[in-house]
Amino acid sequence: MSVELPFPVSVEIKGVTSAATFAELSHALDAIRTTLARLPLDEDQAGYLADYFSPASAERIAHQLIHTGTVGAIAYLGLDAHPIYLHPAP
Repeated sequence: MSVELPFPVSVEIKGVTSAATFAELSHALDAIRTTLARLPLDEDQAGYLADYFSPASAERIAHQLIHTGTVGAIAYLGLDAHPIYLHPAP
Protein backbone atom coordinates (compact mmCIF):
# COMPACT_ATOMS: atom_id res chain seq x y z
CA MET A 1 0.00 0.00 0.00
CA SER A 2 1.35 3.40 -0.94
CA VAL A 3 0.71 6.11 1.61
CA GLU A 4 1.92 9.62 0.93
CA LEU A 5 2.60 12.10 3.69
CA PRO A 6 2.80 15.88 3.31
CA PHE A 7 6.27 15.81 4.93
CA PRO A 8 9.50 13.80 4.80
CA VAL A 9 10.16 11.22 7.52
CA SER A 10 13.26 10.88 9.70
CA VAL A 11 14.22 7.47 11.06
CA GLU A 12 16.89 6.28 13.47
CA ILE A 13 17.79 3.10 15.29
CA LYS A 14 19.75 4.43 18.28
CA GLY A 15 23.20 2.92 18.56
CA VAL A 16 22.84 1.20 15.19
CA THR A 17 22.18 3.88 12.55
CA SER A 18 22.44 7.61 12.28
CA ALA A 19 19.27 9.57 11.66
CA ALA A 20 18.26 9.57 7.99
CA THR A 21 15.51 11.45 6.20
CA PHE A 22 13.33 9.98 3.47
CA ALA A 23 10.94 11.80 1.15
CA GLU A 24 8.52 8.87 1.22
CA LEU A 25 7.29 6.73 4.10
CA SER A 26 7.71 3.55 2.05
CA HIS A 27 11.43 4.26 1.65
CA ALA A 28 11.80 4.88 5.38
CA LEU A 29 10.07 1.58 6.17
CA ASP A 30 12.26 -0.25 3.63
CA ALA A 31 15.38 1.18 5.29
CA ILE A 32 14.22 0.08 8.74
CA ARG A 33 13.37 -3.44 7.56
CA THR A 34 16.69 -3.77 5.71
CA THR A 35 18.66 -2.70 8.77
CA LEU A 36 16.67 -4.92 11.14
CA ALA A 37 17.17 -7.92 8.84
CA ARG A 38 20.95 -7.53 9.25
CA LEU A 39 20.84 -7.48 13.05
CA PRO A 40 21.21 -10.61 15.22
CA LEU A 41 17.63 -10.47 16.55
CA ASP A 42 15.94 -13.56 17.94
CA GLU A 43 13.28 -15.10 15.71
CA ASP A 44 10.27 -13.78 17.65
CA GLN A 45 11.59 -10.23 17.79
CA ALA A 46 12.64 -10.25 14.13
CA GLY A 47 9.15 -11.41 13.11
CA TYR A 48 7.39 -8.87 15.31
CA LEU A 49 9.47 -5.93 14.04
CA ALA A 50 9.18 -7.08 10.41
CA ASP A 51 5.39 -7.06 10.80
CA TYR A 52 5.37 -3.78 12.74
CA PHE A 53 7.28 -2.00 9.94
CA SER A 54 5.83 -4.00 7.00
CA PRO A 55 4.45 -2.33 3.87
CA ALA A 56 0.98 -3.25 5.17
CA SER A 57 1.66 -1.11 8.27
CA ALA A 58 2.20 2.08 6.25
CA GLU A 59 -1.34 3.38 6.75
CA ARG A 60 -1.19 2.81 10.53
CA ILE A 61 2.24 4.41 10.78
CA ALA A 62 1.18 7.41 8.65
CA HIS A 63 -1.85 7.90 10.90
CA GLN A 64 0.37 7.85 14.00
CA LEU A 65 2.87 10.28 12.47
CA ILE A 66 0.13 12.71 11.52
CA HIS A 67 -1.75 12.52 14.81
CA THR A 68 0.96 11.94 17.43
CA GLY A 69 4.13 13.03 15.61
CA THR A 70 6.13 9.90 16.36
CA VAL A 71 6.28 6.14 16.00
CA GLY A 72 8.60 4.02 18.06
CA ALA A 73 9.64 0.49 18.89
CA ILE A 74 12.64 -1.15 20.53
CA ALA A 75 15.07 -3.70 19.11
CA TYR A 76 17.02 -5.71 21.68
CA LEU A 77 20.49 -6.92 20.84
CA GLY A 78 21.24 -9.16 23.77
CA LEU A 79 20.47 -7.03 26.81
CA ASP A 80 20.99 -3.74 24.98
CA ALA A 81 17.88 -1.78 23.96
CA HIS A 82 18.00 0.15 20.69
CA PRO A 83 14.99 2.46 20.29
CA ILE A 84 13.64 2.86 16.77
CA TYR A 85 12.18 6.31 16.04
CA LEU A 86 10.20 7.68 13.11
CA HIS A 87 9.03 11.29 13.10
CA PRO A 88 8.37 14.11 10.66
CA ALA A 89 11.65 15.57 9.46
CA PRO A 90 12.44 19.07 10.69
